[in-house]
Amino acid sequence: MGVFDLYSKRQRRLKGGIPEIYAYDEIPQPLRVQIIHVMQDALGTPIDYIKFRRVRDAIDFIVSTLRREYGLFELLPKKGHRSRDIPTELYDFILDETNHERVLDAIEISFRIIDKFTREVYYKNDNSASEKADEALNELNVRFREHAIGYQFEAGLIVRVDSQLLHSEVVRPALAILHDEAYAGAEEEYHAAYEHYRHGHMKDALISALKALESTIKVIAKKRNWALPENATATPLVGLMFEKKLIPEFWAKHFSGLRSMLESGVPTVRNKMGGARSGC
Repeated sequence: MGVFDLYSKRQRRLKGGIPEIYAYDEIPQPLRVQIIHVMQDALGTPIDYIKFRRVRDAIDFIVSTLRREYGLFELLPKKGHRSRDIPTELYDFILDETNHERVLDAIEISFRIIDKFTREVYYKNDNSASEKADEALNELNVRFREHAIGYQFEAGLIVRVDSQLLHSEVVRPALAILHDEAYAGAEEEYHAAYEHYRHGHMKDALISALKALESTIKVIAKKRNWALPENATATPLVGLMFEKKLIPEFWAKHFSGLRSMLESGVPTVRNKMGGARSGC
Protein backbone atom coordinates (compact mmCIF):
# COMPACT_ATOMS: atom_id res chain seq x y z
CA MET A 1 0.00 0.00 0.00
CA GLY A 2 2.88 2.38 0.72
CA VAL A 3 3.05 5.61 2.71
CA PHE A 4 0.27 8.20 2.56
CA ASP A 5 1.06 11.82 3.32
CA LEU A 6 -1.77 12.59 5.73
CA TYR A 7 -2.94 16.09 6.61
CA SER A 8 -1.70 15.65 10.20
CA LYS A 9 1.81 14.79 8.94
CA ARG A 10 1.92 17.89 6.78
CA GLN A 11 0.84 20.01 9.71
CA ARG A 12 3.53 18.54 11.96
CA ARG A 13 6.15 19.35 9.33
CA LEU A 14 4.88 22.93 9.02
CA LYS A 15 4.99 23.34 12.79
CA GLY A 16 8.41 21.76 13.08
CA GLY A 17 6.91 18.87 15.00
CA ILE A 18 9.09 16.09 13.59
CA PRO A 19 12.12 15.66 15.88
CA GLU A 20 15.62 15.76 14.40
CA ILE A 21 17.30 13.74 17.17
CA TYR A 22 17.06 10.00 16.77
CA ALA A 23 16.00 7.59 19.52
CA TYR A 24 17.58 4.13 19.66
CA ASP A 25 16.35 2.28 22.73
CA GLU A 26 12.63 2.16 22.07
CA ILE A 27 10.31 1.05 19.29
CA PRO A 28 7.02 2.99 19.70
CA GLN A 29 3.79 1.03 19.56
CA PRO A 30 2.39 2.86 16.49
CA LEU A 31 5.64 2.08 14.62
CA ARG A 32 5.37 -1.60 15.58
CA VAL A 33 1.81 -1.71 14.25
CA GLN A 34 2.84 -0.01 11.00
CA ILE A 35 5.70 -2.47 10.52
CA ILE A 36 3.33 -5.40 11.01
CA HIS A 37 1.03 -3.96 8.33
CA VAL A 38 4.03 -3.78 5.99
CA MET A 39 5.08 -7.35 6.84
CA GLN A 40 1.60 -8.73 6.30
CA ASP A 41 1.43 -7.10 2.85
CA ALA A 42 4.74 -8.58 1.71
CA LEU A 43 5.42 -11.60 3.93
CA GLY A 44 1.90 -12.82 4.55
CA THR A 45 -1.15 -12.71 6.81
CA PRO A 46 -2.44 -15.65 8.90
CA ILE A 47 -4.83 -16.38 6.00
CA ASP A 48 -1.93 -16.38 3.51
CA TYR A 49 -0.11 -18.75 5.88
CA ILE A 50 -2.93 -21.26 5.45
CA LYS A 51 -3.25 -20.79 1.67
CA PHE A 52 0.38 -20.75 0.48
CA ARG A 53 3.10 -23.28 1.31
CA ARG A 54 5.93 -20.81 0.67
CA VAL A 55 4.41 -18.31 3.10
CA ARG A 56 4.31 -21.09 5.71
CA ASP A 57 7.93 -21.98 4.99
CA ALA A 58 9.06 -18.35 5.31
CA ILE A 59 7.21 -17.52 8.53
CA ASP A 60 8.04 -20.90 10.10
CA PHE A 61 11.71 -20.22 9.39
CA ILE A 62 11.60 -16.79 11.04
CA VAL A 63 9.82 -18.00 14.17
CA SER A 64 11.84 -21.20 14.57
CA THR A 65 15.11 -19.26 14.14
CA LEU A 66 14.17 -16.73 16.82
CA ARG A 67 12.97 -19.45 19.20
CA ARG A 68 16.19 -21.39 18.79
CA GLU A 69 18.46 -18.37 19.18
CA TYR A 70 16.63 -17.23 22.33
CA GLY A 71 16.30 -20.74 23.78
CA LEU A 72 12.51 -20.62 23.87
CA PHE A 73 9.67 -22.92 22.89
CA GLU A 74 7.43 -19.89 22.29
CA LEU A 75 8.48 -16.31 21.60
CA LEU A 76 6.00 -14.95 24.17
CA PRO A 77 3.52 -16.59 26.56
CA LYS A 78 0.00 -16.89 25.17
CA LYS A 79 -2.47 -14.21 26.14
CA GLY A 80 -5.05 -16.02 28.26
CA HIS A 81 -6.05 -19.42 26.95
CA ARG A 82 -6.62 -18.54 23.31
CA SER A 83 -4.80 -20.56 20.69
CA ARG A 84 -2.22 -18.78 18.58
CA ASP A 85 -0.97 -19.69 15.12
CA ILE A 86 2.63 -19.17 14.02
CA PRO A 87 2.12 -15.84 12.17
CA THR A 88 0.25 -14.42 15.16
CA GLU A 89 3.08 -15.56 17.44
CA LEU A 90 5.52 -13.54 15.29
CA TYR A 91 3.35 -10.45 15.09
CA ASP A 92 2.44 -10.58 18.81
CA PHE A 93 6.17 -10.77 19.58
CA ILE A 94 6.86 -7.60 17.58
CA LEU A 95 3.93 -5.89 19.31
CA ASP A 96 4.62 -6.94 22.91
CA GLU A 97 8.33 -7.74 23.37
CA THR A 98 9.87 -5.24 25.80
CA ASN A 99 13.50 -5.71 24.70
CA HIS A 100 13.90 -3.34 21.76
CA GLU A 101 16.93 -5.24 20.41
CA ARG A 102 14.87 -8.43 20.17
CA VAL A 103 12.18 -6.51 18.31
CA LEU A 104 14.86 -5.32 15.89
CA ASP A 105 16.05 -8.95 15.56
CA ALA A 106 12.57 -10.01 14.46
CA ILE A 107 12.22 -7.08 12.08
CA GLU A 108 15.66 -7.66 10.54
CA ILE A 109 15.23 -11.37 9.86
CA SER A 110 11.68 -10.82 8.55
CA PHE A 111 12.78 -8.15 6.08
CA ARG A 112 15.73 -10.28 4.99
CA ILE A 113 13.19 -12.95 4.06
CA ILE A 114 11.02 -10.35 2.33
CA ASP A 115 14.02 -9.14 0.35
CA LYS A 116 15.30 -12.59 -0.64
CA PHE A 117 12.34 -14.97 -0.85
CA THR A 118 9.06 -13.14 -1.48
CA ARG A 119 9.93 -11.67 -4.88
CA GLU A 120 8.91 -14.68 -7.01
CA VAL A 121 5.41 -14.71 -8.50
CA TYR A 122 4.73 -18.13 -7.00
CA TYR A 123 5.34 -16.93 -3.42
CA LYS A 124 1.71 -15.78 -3.20
CA ASN A 125 0.68 -16.11 -6.85
CA ASP A 126 1.25 -12.38 -7.26
CA ASN A 127 2.66 -10.88 -10.46
CA SER A 128 3.74 -7.75 -8.57
CA ALA A 129 5.61 -9.64 -5.82
CA SER A 130 9.00 -8.06 -6.52
CA GLU A 131 7.57 -4.54 -6.57
CA LYS A 132 5.79 -5.22 -3.28
CA ALA A 133 9.05 -6.39 -1.72
CA ASP A 134 10.74 -3.15 -2.80
CA GLU A 135 7.81 -1.14 -1.44
CA ALA A 136 8.04 -2.98 1.88
CA LEU A 137 11.77 -2.28 2.28
CA ASN A 138 11.28 1.37 1.39
CA GLU A 139 8.29 1.80 3.69
CA LEU A 140 10.13 0.26 6.64
CA ASN A 141 12.85 2.91 6.33
CA VAL A 142 10.31 5.69 5.84
CA ARG A 143 8.49 4.59 9.02
CA PHE A 144 11.73 4.55 11.00
CA ARG A 145 12.42 8.13 9.85
CA GLU A 146 8.85 9.30 10.55
CA HIS A 147 9.17 8.19 14.17
CA ALA A 148 12.77 9.49 14.47
CA ILE A 149 14.00 6.01 15.35
CA GLY A 150 17.66 5.82 14.38
CA TYR A 151 17.75 2.62 12.34
CA GLN A 152 17.55 1.73 8.65
CA PHE A 153 17.43 -1.55 6.76
CA GLU A 154 20.36 -1.59 4.34
CA ALA A 155 21.80 -4.55 2.38
CA GLY A 156 20.08 -7.12 4.57
CA LEU A 157 20.99 -5.54 7.90
CA ILE A 158 19.40 -3.19 10.41
CA VAL A 159 22.02 -0.47 10.88
CA ARG A 160 22.13 2.43 13.30
CA VAL A 161 21.83 5.92 11.80
CA ASP A 162 23.60 8.60 13.82
CA SER A 163 23.43 11.24 11.10
CA GLN A 164 21.13 11.07 8.09
CA LEU A 165 23.70 12.94 5.98
CA LEU A 166 26.55 10.63 7.02
CA HIS A 167 24.35 7.60 6.45
CA SER A 168 23.20 8.63 2.97
CA GLU A 169 26.59 9.90 1.79
CA VAL A 170 28.94 7.34 3.39
CA VAL A 171 27.31 4.29 4.96
CA ARG A 172 24.74 3.51 2.26
CA PRO A 173 27.18 3.72 -0.70
CA ALA A 174 29.67 1.54 1.19
CA LEU A 175 27.00 -1.07 1.91
CA ALA A 176 25.89 -0.97 -1.73
CA ILE A 177 29.43 -1.77 -2.88
CA LEU A 178 29.83 -4.57 -0.34
CA HIS A 179 26.53 -6.07 -1.48
CA ASP A 180 28.22 -6.96 -4.79
CA GLU A 181 28.87 -10.71 -4.96
CA ALA A 182 32.62 -10.15 -5.32
CA TYR A 183 32.69 -8.59 -1.85
CA ALA A 184 30.58 -11.28 -0.17
CA GLY A 185 33.32 -12.18 2.32
CA ALA A 186 33.95 -8.56 3.26
CA GLU A 187 30.22 -7.93 3.59
CA GLU A 188 29.84 -10.89 5.95
CA GLU A 189 32.75 -9.63 8.07
CA TYR A 190 31.29 -6.11 8.12
CA HIS A 191 27.92 -7.48 9.25
CA ALA A 192 29.67 -9.49 11.95
CA ALA A 193 31.52 -6.37 13.12
CA TYR A 194 28.28 -4.42 13.30
CA GLU A 195 26.50 -7.17 15.24
CA HIS A 196 29.35 -7.32 17.75
CA TYR A 197 29.26 -3.52 18.05
CA ARG A 198 25.50 -3.47 18.48
CA HIS A 199 25.74 -5.92 21.38
CA GLY A 200 28.67 -4.15 23.03
CA HIS A 201 31.34 -6.74 22.10
CA MET A 202 33.94 -4.13 21.14
CA LYS A 203 36.96 -6.39 20.92
CA ASP A 204 35.22 -8.82 18.57
CA ALA A 205 33.87 -5.84 16.58
CA LEU A 206 37.41 -4.59 15.98
CA ILE A 207 38.62 -8.03 14.88
CA SER A 208 35.80 -8.34 12.33
CA ALA A 209 36.25 -4.73 11.19
CA LEU A 210 39.89 -5.32 10.37
CA LYS A 211 39.03 -8.52 8.51
CA ALA A 212 36.48 -6.58 6.45
CA LEU A 213 39.08 -3.91 5.65
CA GLU A 214 41.65 -6.48 4.57
CA SER A 215 39.15 -8.50 2.52
CA THR A 216 37.93 -5.38 0.70
CA ILE A 217 41.46 -4.34 -0.30
CA LYS A 218 42.26 -7.89 -1.47
CA VAL A 219 39.19 -7.91 -3.74
CA ILE A 220 40.21 -4.56 -5.23
CA ALA A 221 43.76 -5.83 -5.75
CA LYS A 222 42.52 -9.01 -7.43
CA LYS A 223 40.24 -7.06 -9.77
CA ARG A 224 43.18 -4.90 -10.82
CA ASN A 225 45.63 -7.82 -11.11
CA TRP A 226 47.97 -6.42 -8.46
CA ALA A 227 50.49 -8.81 -6.98
CA LEU A 228 49.86 -9.35 -3.28
CA PRO A 229 52.29 -10.46 -0.61
CA GLU A 230 51.38 -13.85 0.79
CA ASN A 231 49.13 -13.57 3.86
CA ALA A 232 49.19 -9.78 3.52
CA THR A 233 47.84 -7.84 6.49
CA ALA A 234 46.40 -4.35 6.75
CA THR A 235 49.59 -2.27 6.72
CA PRO A 236 51.11 -3.66 3.47
CA LEU A 237 47.65 -3.80 1.88
CA VAL A 238 46.96 -0.13 2.57
CA GLY A 239 50.48 0.70 1.43
CA LEU A 240 49.80 -1.10 -1.85
CA MET A 241 46.67 0.99 -2.48
CA PHE A 242 48.63 4.20 -2.15
CA GLU A 243 51.54 2.81 -4.14
CA LYS A 244 49.21 1.92 -7.01
CA LYS A 245 47.63 5.39 -6.83
CA LEU A 246 44.14 4.08 -6.30
CA ILE A 247 43.66 7.48 -4.66
CA PRO A 248 44.82 10.26 -7.05
CA GLU A 249 48.24 11.71 -6.27
CA PHE A 250 46.92 15.28 -6.03
CA TRP A 251 44.85 14.13 -3.02
CA ALA A 252 47.82 12.48 -1.32
CA LYS A 253 48.32 15.22 1.27
CA HIS A 254 44.64 15.28 2.10
CA PHE A 255 44.69 11.54 2.62
CA SER A 256 47.89 11.34 4.64
CA GLY A 257 45.89 11.35 7.86
CA LEU A 258 43.58 8.70 6.45
CA ARG A 259 46.54 6.54 5.51
CA SER A 260 47.97 6.82 9.01
CA MET A 261 44.63 5.89 10.51
CA LEU A 262 44.12 2.92 8.17
CA GLU A 263 47.65 1.58 8.62
CA SER A 264 47.95 2.00 12.36
CA GLY A 265 44.57 2.92 13.77
CA VAL A 266 42.29 -0.06 13.33
CA PRO A 267 45.09 -2.70 13.25
CA THR A 268 46.79 -1.28 16.37
CA VAL A 269 43.57 -1.04 18.35
CA ARG A 270 42.60 -4.53 17.13
CA ASN A 271 45.95 -5.94 18.25
CA LYS A 272 45.86 -4.24 21.64
CA MET A 273 42.17 -4.83 22.43
CA GLY A 274 41.18 -7.76 20.27
CA GLY A 275 44.25 -9.97 20.28
CA ALA A 276 42.94 -11.90 23.25
CA ARG A 277 39.30 -12.58 22.53
CA SER A 278 36.95 -11.23 25.12
CA GLY A 279 34.42 -13.23 27.00
CA CYS A 280 31.74 -10.67 26.12
